[in-house]
Amino acid sequence: AYKMWGDHDTVANGGVDEMVKLYVRFNNEAKEDESLNDLGRAWFKKIEDGDPEALEIFNWFKSVTLKDAERVYDMLGIKFDSYAGESFYNDKMDPIVESLREKGLLVEDKGAQIVNLEDYNMPPALILRSDGATLYITRDLAAAKYRKDTYDFDKCLYVVAYQQDLHFRQMFKVLELMGYDWYKGCEHVNFGMVSYEGQTLSTREGRIVYLDDVLSNSIEKARAIIDEKSPDLDNKDEVSRQIGVGAVVFFALYNNRIKDIDFWWDRALNFDGETGPYVMYTHARSCSVLRKAGDCDAAPDFSALSDVYSQDVIRMIEQFPEIAKHALERSEPSMITRFSVDLAQAFNKFYYENKVMVDDPAVRSARVMLTRATSQVIRKALYIIGLEAPTRM
Repeated sequence: AYKMWGDHDTVANGGVDEMVKLYVRFNNEAKEDESLNDLGRAWFKKIEDGDPEALEIFNWFKSVTLKDAERVYDMLGIKFDSYAGESFYNDKMDPIVESLREKGLLVEDKGAQIVNLEDYNMPPALILRSDGATLYITRDLAAAKYRKDTYDFDKCLYVVAYQQDLHFRQMFKVLELMGYDWYKGCEHVNFGMVSYEGQTLSTREGRIVYLDDVLSNSIEKARAIIDEKSPDLDNKDEVSRQIGVGAVVFFALYNNRIKDIDFWWDRALNFDGETGPYVMYTHARSCSVLRKAGDCDAAPDFSALSDVYSQDVIRMIEQFPEIAKHALERSEPSMITRFSVDLAQAFNKFYYENKVMVDDPAVRSARVMLTRATSQVIRKALYIIGLEAPTRM
Protein backbone atom coordinates (compact mmCIF):
# COMPACT_ATOMS: atom_id res chain seq x y z
CA ALA A 1 0.00 0.00 0.00
CA TYR A 2 2.84 2.38 0.87
CA LYS A 3 4.68 1.63 -2.39
CA MET A 4 1.53 2.21 -4.42
CA TRP A 5 -0.07 5.20 -2.71
CA GLY A 6 2.11 6.28 0.21
CA ASP A 7 4.31 9.31 0.75
CA HIS A 8 7.25 9.46 3.19
CA ASP A 9 6.53 12.90 4.63
CA THR A 10 2.81 12.21 4.99
CA VAL A 11 3.44 9.03 6.97
CA ALA A 12 6.24 10.62 9.00
CA ASN A 13 3.98 13.48 10.06
CA GLY A 14 0.72 11.54 10.36
CA GLY A 15 2.06 8.42 12.05
CA VAL A 16 -0.26 5.50 12.68
CA ASP A 17 -3.27 7.44 11.41
CA GLU A 18 -1.76 7.67 7.93
CA MET A 19 -0.70 4.01 8.01
CA VAL A 20 -4.27 3.00 8.84
CA LYS A 21 -5.55 5.05 5.91
CA LEU A 22 -3.22 3.10 3.62
CA TYR A 23 -4.33 -0.18 5.20
CA VAL A 24 -8.02 0.65 4.71
CA ARG A 25 -7.43 1.72 1.11
CA PHE A 26 -5.53 -1.48 0.38
CA ASN A 27 -8.36 -3.63 1.74
CA ASN A 28 -10.95 -1.70 -0.25
CA GLU A 29 -8.91 -1.97 -3.46
CA ALA A 30 -8.26 -5.68 -2.82
CA LYS A 31 -12.01 -6.33 -2.85
CA GLU A 32 -11.97 -5.32 -6.52
CA ASP A 33 -8.52 -6.70 -7.40
CA GLU A 34 -7.63 -9.94 -5.61
CA SER A 35 -4.11 -9.89 -7.06
CA LEU A 36 -3.28 -7.20 -4.49
CA ASN A 37 -3.47 -9.82 -1.73
CA ASP A 38 -0.88 -11.91 -3.58
CA LEU A 39 1.27 -8.81 -3.89
CA GLY A 40 0.93 -8.17 -0.15
CA ARG A 41 1.97 -11.73 0.67
CA ALA A 42 4.95 -11.40 -1.67
CA TRP A 43 6.14 -8.29 0.18
CA PHE A 44 5.70 -10.06 3.50
CA LYS A 45 7.88 -12.89 2.20
CA LYS A 46 10.48 -10.29 1.19
CA ILE A 47 10.61 -9.08 4.80
CA GLU A 48 11.17 -12.62 6.05
CA ASP A 49 13.85 -13.21 3.41
CA GLY A 50 15.71 -10.05 4.44
CA ASP A 51 15.11 -7.99 1.30
CA PRO A 52 16.87 -4.62 1.99
CA GLU A 53 14.10 -2.38 0.62
CA ALA A 54 11.33 -4.31 2.35
CA LEU A 55 13.22 -4.31 5.66
CA GLU A 56 13.95 -0.59 5.43
CA ILE A 57 10.26 0.27 4.98
CA PHE A 58 9.21 -2.24 7.63
CA ASN A 59 11.68 -1.00 10.26
CA TRP A 60 10.75 2.62 9.58
CA PHE A 61 7.05 1.81 9.95
CA LYS A 62 7.85 0.03 13.19
CA SER A 63 9.73 3.02 14.63
CA VAL A 64 6.89 5.40 13.69
CA THR A 65 4.35 3.03 15.25
CA LEU A 66 6.35 2.67 18.48
CA LYS A 67 6.65 6.44 18.77
CA ASP A 68 2.86 6.76 18.68
CA ALA A 69 2.38 3.77 20.97
CA GLU A 70 4.81 5.11 23.57
CA ARG A 71 2.83 8.34 23.75
CA VAL A 72 -0.27 6.33 24.69
CA TYR A 73 1.71 4.19 27.14
CA ASP A 74 2.93 7.37 28.84
CA MET A 75 -0.66 8.55 29.25
CA LEU A 76 -1.50 5.20 30.87
CA GLY A 77 1.62 5.18 33.03
CA ILE A 78 2.84 1.96 31.40
CA LYS A 79 6.48 0.99 30.79
CA PHE A 80 7.78 -2.00 28.83
CA ASP A 81 11.20 -3.61 29.16
CA SER A 82 11.13 -5.10 25.67
CA TYR A 83 9.54 -4.11 22.38
CA ALA A 84 10.56 -7.19 20.36
CA GLY A 85 8.16 -7.40 17.42
CA GLU A 86 7.44 -10.18 14.95
CA SER A 87 10.49 -9.48 12.80
CA PHE A 88 12.73 -10.08 15.82
CA TYR A 89 11.91 -13.77 15.48
CA ASN A 90 12.64 -14.07 11.74
CA ASP A 91 15.94 -15.86 12.38
CA LYS A 92 14.47 -18.01 15.16
CA MET A 93 11.77 -19.79 13.15
CA ASP A 94 13.93 -22.17 11.12
CA PRO A 95 15.05 -24.10 14.25
CA ILE A 96 11.40 -24.48 15.28
CA VAL A 97 10.40 -25.77 11.84
CA GLU A 98 13.38 -28.14 11.78
CA SER A 99 12.53 -29.41 15.27
CA LEU A 100 8.95 -30.10 14.19
CA ARG A 101 10.28 -32.00 11.20
CA GLU A 102 12.75 -34.03 13.26
CA LYS A 103 10.04 -35.00 15.74
CA GLY A 104 7.85 -36.23 12.90
CA LEU A 105 5.18 -33.64 13.61
CA LEU A 106 5.42 -31.74 10.33
CA VAL A 107 3.56 -33.19 7.36
CA GLU A 108 2.89 -31.87 3.87
CA ASP A 109 -0.62 -30.96 2.83
CA LYS A 110 -1.21 -29.50 -0.66
CA GLY A 111 2.29 -28.06 -0.68
CA ALA A 112 1.98 -26.48 2.76
CA GLN A 113 3.56 -27.77 5.97
CA ILE A 114 1.15 -28.55 8.81
CA VAL A 115 0.89 -30.21 12.22
CA ASN A 116 -2.11 -32.54 12.23
CA LEU A 117 -4.26 -31.92 15.32
CA GLU A 118 -7.26 -34.03 14.31
CA ASP A 119 -6.78 -36.30 17.34
CA TYR A 120 -7.32 -33.25 19.57
CA ASN A 121 -10.50 -32.06 17.82
CA MET A 122 -8.75 -29.14 16.18
CA PRO A 123 -8.02 -28.25 12.55
CA PRO A 124 -4.40 -28.59 11.43
CA ALA A 125 -1.88 -25.97 12.52
CA LEU A 126 -0.53 -24.39 9.33
CA ILE A 127 3.22 -23.82 9.89
CA LEU A 128 4.46 -22.91 6.39
CA ARG A 129 2.52 -21.83 3.32
CA SER A 130 3.17 -23.53 0.02
CA ASP A 131 5.51 -20.66 -0.92
CA GLY A 132 7.52 -21.20 2.27
CA ALA A 133 6.16 -18.13 4.07
CA THR A 134 5.56 -18.44 7.80
CA LEU A 135 2.35 -17.69 9.66
CA TYR A 136 1.38 -16.24 13.02
CA ILE A 137 1.67 -19.60 14.76
CA THR A 138 5.19 -20.13 13.39
CA ARG A 139 6.33 -16.83 14.82
CA ASP A 140 4.46 -17.40 18.09
CA LEU A 141 6.14 -20.79 18.54
CA ALA A 142 9.56 -19.22 17.98
CA ALA A 143 8.70 -16.38 20.36
CA ALA A 144 7.54 -18.77 23.08
CA LYS A 145 10.77 -20.78 22.85
CA TYR A 146 12.88 -17.61 22.92
CA ARG A 147 11.01 -16.22 25.93
CA LYS A 148 11.41 -19.44 27.87
CA ASP A 149 15.12 -19.62 27.04
CA THR A 150 15.66 -15.93 27.84
CA TYR A 151 13.42 -15.32 30.85
CA ASP A 152 12.72 -18.84 32.13
CA PHE A 153 9.19 -17.68 32.85
CA ASP A 154 6.78 -19.30 35.27
CA LYS A 155 3.87 -17.84 33.32
CA CYS A 156 3.64 -16.40 29.84
CA LEU A 157 0.36 -14.53 29.35
CA TYR A 158 -1.07 -13.79 25.91
CA VAL A 159 -3.60 -10.97 26.29
CA VAL A 160 -5.47 -11.27 23.00
CA ALA A 161 -9.15 -11.10 22.00
CA TYR A 162 -11.27 -14.24 22.16
CA GLN A 163 -11.35 -14.56 18.35
CA GLN A 164 -7.90 -16.10 18.68
CA ASP A 165 -8.97 -18.85 21.12
CA LEU A 166 -8.40 -21.58 18.52
CA HIS A 167 -5.02 -20.16 17.50
CA PHE A 168 -3.68 -20.37 21.03
CA ARG A 169 -5.17 -23.79 21.70
CA GLN A 170 -3.37 -25.01 18.59
CA MET A 171 -0.14 -23.29 19.56
CA PHE A 172 -0.08 -24.64 23.11
CA LYS A 173 -0.87 -28.15 21.82
CA VAL A 174 2.01 -27.97 19.33
CA LEU A 175 4.36 -26.89 22.14
CA GLU A 176 3.15 -29.86 24.17
CA LEU A 177 3.67 -32.26 21.26
CA MET A 178 7.20 -30.88 20.83
CA GLY A 179 7.91 -32.08 24.37
CA TYR A 180 8.09 -28.67 26.02
CA ASP A 181 6.61 -29.27 29.46
CA TRP A 182 6.69 -25.53 30.14
CA TYR A 183 3.74 -25.09 27.77
CA LYS A 184 1.63 -25.43 30.94
CA GLY A 185 2.82 -21.96 31.95
CA CYS A 186 1.45 -20.42 28.74
CA GLU A 187 -2.01 -18.92 29.15
CA HIS A 188 -4.34 -17.13 26.75
CA VAL A 189 -5.96 -14.26 28.65
CA ASN A 190 -8.79 -13.62 26.23
CA PHE A 191 -11.13 -10.65 26.26
CA GLY A 192 -14.21 -9.40 24.45
CA MET A 193 -14.54 -6.80 21.74
CA VAL A 194 -14.99 -3.07 22.27
CA SER A 195 -17.56 -0.89 20.55
CA TYR A 196 -17.87 2.87 20.91
CA GLU A 197 -21.26 4.35 21.80
CA GLY A 198 -23.06 1.63 19.85
CA GLN A 199 -20.66 1.65 16.89
CA THR A 200 -18.82 -1.56 16.01
CA LEU A 201 -15.15 -0.85 15.37
CA SER A 202 -13.16 -2.31 12.47
CA THR A 203 -9.66 -1.23 11.42
CA ARG A 204 -10.08 -2.99 8.07
CA GLU A 205 -13.24 -0.98 7.35
CA GLY A 206 -11.83 2.27 8.71
CA ARG A 207 -14.20 2.47 11.68
CA ILE A 208 -11.60 3.44 14.24
CA VAL A 209 -11.44 5.34 17.52
CA TYR A 210 -7.89 5.93 18.72
CA LEU A 211 -7.14 5.32 22.39
CA ASP A 212 -5.07 8.49 22.73
CA ASP A 213 -8.07 10.51 21.48
CA VAL A 214 -10.35 8.73 23.96
CA LEU A 215 -7.95 9.40 26.84
CA SER A 216 -7.44 13.05 25.86
CA ASN A 217 -11.19 13.62 25.56
CA SER A 218 -11.78 11.90 28.89
CA ILE A 219 -9.21 14.14 30.58
CA GLU A 220 -10.84 17.23 29.07
CA LYS A 221 -14.30 16.12 30.21
CA ALA A 222 -12.98 15.37 33.70
CA ARG A 223 -11.44 18.86 33.81
CA ALA A 224 -14.78 20.44 32.89
CA ILE A 225 -16.49 18.54 35.72
CA ILE A 226 -13.81 19.61 38.19
CA ASP A 227 -14.05 23.25 37.08
CA GLU A 228 -17.77 23.10 37.80
CA LYS A 229 -17.77 21.13 41.06
CA SER A 230 -14.40 22.04 42.60
CA PRO A 231 -13.31 25.37 41.12
CA ASP A 232 -10.84 26.01 43.95
CA LEU A 233 -8.96 22.72 43.61
CA ASP A 234 -5.22 23.39 43.38
CA ASN A 235 -3.83 20.63 41.15
CA LYS A 236 -6.62 20.49 38.56
CA ASP A 237 -4.44 19.26 35.69
CA GLU A 238 -3.05 16.32 37.65
CA VAL A 239 -6.42 15.30 39.09
CA SER A 240 -8.08 15.64 35.67
CA ARG A 241 -5.48 13.28 34.24
CA GLN A 242 -5.97 10.77 37.06
CA ILE A 243 -9.76 10.82 36.73
CA GLY A 244 -9.84 10.92 32.92
CA VAL A 245 -7.47 8.01 32.41
CA GLY A 246 -8.96 6.15 35.36
CA ALA A 247 -12.50 6.46 34.00
CA VAL A 248 -11.55 4.81 30.70
CA VAL A 249 -9.45 2.01 32.21
CA PHE A 250 -11.95 1.26 34.99
CA PHE A 251 -14.85 1.11 32.52
CA ALA A 252 -12.93 -1.33 30.32
CA LEU A 253 -12.09 -3.58 33.27
CA TYR A 254 -15.42 -3.47 35.11
CA ASN A 255 -17.13 -6.40 33.42
CA ASN A 256 -15.82 -9.94 33.08
CA ARG A 257 -13.02 -9.67 30.51
CA ILE A 258 -14.61 -12.18 28.12
CA LYS A 259 -17.68 -9.95 27.68
CA ASP A 260 -17.92 -7.38 24.90
CA ILE A 261 -18.00 -3.75 26.03
CA ASP A 262 -19.78 -0.72 24.62
CA PHE A 263 -18.02 2.44 25.78
CA TRP A 264 -20.21 5.45 26.62
CA TRP A 265 -18.91 8.73 28.03
CA ASP A 266 -21.86 9.43 30.32
CA ARG A 267 -21.42 6.04 32.00
CA ALA A 268 -17.64 6.08 32.28
CA LEU A 269 -17.46 9.57 33.81
CA ASN A 270 -20.46 9.23 36.12
CA PHE A 271 -19.36 10.22 39.64
CA ASP A 272 -22.39 8.48 41.16
CA GLY A 273 -22.34 5.14 39.35
CA GLU A 274 -20.28 1.97 39.42
CA THR A 275 -17.30 3.78 37.92
CA GLY A 276 -13.70 4.75 38.43
CA PRO A 277 -14.54 8.38 39.26
CA TYR A 278 -16.97 7.20 41.96
CA VAL A 279 -14.30 5.02 43.60
CA MET A 280 -11.72 7.80 43.29
CA TYR A 281 -14.10 10.33 44.81
CA THR A 282 -14.72 7.98 47.73
CA HIS A 283 -10.96 7.71 48.27
CA ALA A 284 -10.64 11.50 48.19
CA ARG A 285 -13.50 11.76 50.70
CA SER A 286 -11.74 9.35 53.07
CA CYS A 287 -8.53 11.38 52.74
CA SER A 288 -10.47 14.55 53.60
CA VAL A 289 -11.79 12.90 56.77
CA LEU A 290 -8.27 11.84 57.74
CA ARG A 291 -6.92 15.36 57.21
CA LYS A 292 -9.62 16.78 59.46
CA ALA A 293 -8.97 14.12 62.10
CA GLY A 294 -5.28 14.95 62.34
CA ASP A 295 -3.42 13.06 65.06
CA CYS A 296 -6.12 10.89 66.59
CA ASP A 297 -4.16 8.85 69.12
CA ALA A 298 -6.83 8.06 71.70
CA ALA A 299 -7.40 4.39 72.53
CA PRO A 300 -10.17 3.28 70.15
CA ASP A 301 -13.52 2.02 71.36
CA PHE A 302 -14.14 -0.74 68.84
CA SER A 303 -17.65 -1.30 70.16
CA ALA A 304 -18.46 1.86 68.19
CA LEU A 305 -17.98 -0.25 65.06
CA SER A 306 -20.60 -2.85 65.95
CA ASP A 307 -23.35 -1.31 63.78
CA VAL A 308 -24.25 -2.98 60.49
CA TYR A 309 -22.65 -0.26 58.32
CA SER A 310 -19.28 -0.46 60.07
CA GLN A 311 -19.39 -4.24 60.03
CA ASP A 312 -20.06 -4.30 56.28
CA VAL A 313 -16.92 -2.23 55.67
CA ILE A 314 -14.83 -4.37 58.02
CA ARG A 315 -16.03 -7.57 56.37
CA MET A 316 -15.14 -6.28 52.92
CA ILE A 317 -11.68 -5.12 53.97
CA GLU A 318 -11.07 -8.57 55.43
CA GLN A 319 -11.99 -10.16 52.08
CA PHE A 320 -9.60 -8.05 50.01
CA PRO A 321 -6.46 -10.26 50.17
CA GLU A 322 -8.45 -13.32 49.07
CA ILE A 323 -10.16 -11.41 46.26
CA ALA A 324 -6.80 -10.08 45.03
CA LYS A 325 -5.41 -13.62 45.09
CA HIS A 326 -8.34 -15.00 43.08
CA ALA A 327 -8.11 -12.11 40.59
CA LEU A 328 -4.46 -13.01 39.99
CA GLU A 329 -5.14 -16.73 39.67
CA ARG A 330 -7.96 -16.15 37.18
CA SER A 331 -6.35 -13.19 35.36
CA GLU A 332 -9.65 -11.42 36.03
CA PRO A 333 -9.27 -7.67 36.82
CA SER A 334 -13.04 -7.21 37.06
CA MET A 335 -12.85 -8.89 40.47
CA ILE A 336 -10.80 -5.90 41.65
CA THR A 337 -12.93 -3.20 40.02
CA ARG A 338 -16.18 -4.67 41.33
CA PHE A 339 -14.73 -5.11 44.80
CA SER A 340 -13.57 -1.49 44.87
CA VAL A 341 -17.06 -0.28 43.89
CA ASP A 342 -18.66 -2.46 46.57
CA LEU A 343 -16.22 -1.19 49.20
CA ALA A 344 -16.77 2.42 48.14
CA GLN A 345 -20.53 1.96 48.42
CA ALA A 346 -20.21 0.31 51.84
CA PHE A 347 -17.93 3.08 53.10
CA ASN A 348 -20.25 5.83 51.87
CA LYS A 349 -23.16 4.21 53.75
CA PHE A 350 -20.97 4.05 56.85
CA TYR A 351 -19.97 7.69 56.35
CA TYR A 352 -23.58 8.88 56.11
CA GLU A 353 -24.82 6.79 59.04
CA ASN A 354 -21.89 7.35 61.41
CA LYS A 355 -20.41 10.74 62.11
CA VAL A 356 -16.64 10.33 62.32
CA MET A 357 -15.66 13.61 63.99
CA VAL A 358 -17.61 13.06 67.21
CA ASP A 359 -16.68 14.49 70.62
CA ASP A 360 -15.94 11.12 72.20
CA PRO A 361 -12.21 10.56 71.40
CA ALA A 362 -12.44 6.77 71.72
CA VAL A 363 -15.34 6.54 69.26
CA ARG A 364 -13.68 9.06 66.94
CA SER A 365 -10.44 7.07 67.01
CA ALA A 366 -12.20 3.82 66.07
CA ARG A 367 -14.04 5.41 63.15
CA VAL A 368 -10.91 7.19 61.95
CA MET A 369 -9.06 3.87 61.97
CA LEU A 370 -11.79 2.29 59.85
CA THR A 371 -11.67 5.26 57.47
CA ARG A 372 -7.89 4.95 57.18
CA ALA A 373 -8.11 1.22 56.48
CA THR A 374 -10.73 1.84 53.79
CA SER A 375 -8.57 4.52 52.19
CA GLN A 376 -5.56 2.21 52.09
CA VAL A 377 -7.49 -0.69 50.56
CA ILE A 378 -9.14 1.45 47.86
CA ARG A 379 -5.74 2.92 46.98
CA LYS A 380 -4.20 -0.56 46.74
CA ALA A 381 -7.12 -1.87 44.66
CA LEU A 382 -6.72 0.98 42.16
CA TYR A 383 -2.96 0.44 42.11
CA ILE A 384 -3.43 -3.22 41.18
CA ILE A 385 -5.30 -2.21 38.01
CA GLY A 386 -2.76 0.50 37.20
CA LEU A 387 -4.66 3.55 38.43
CA GLU A 388 -3.87 6.38 40.81
CA ALA A 389 -6.02 7.49 43.72
CA PRO A 390 -6.47 11.28 44.02
CA THR A 391 -6.38 12.59 47.58
CA ARG A 392 -8.40 15.69 46.69
CA MET A 393 -11.18 16.10 44.14
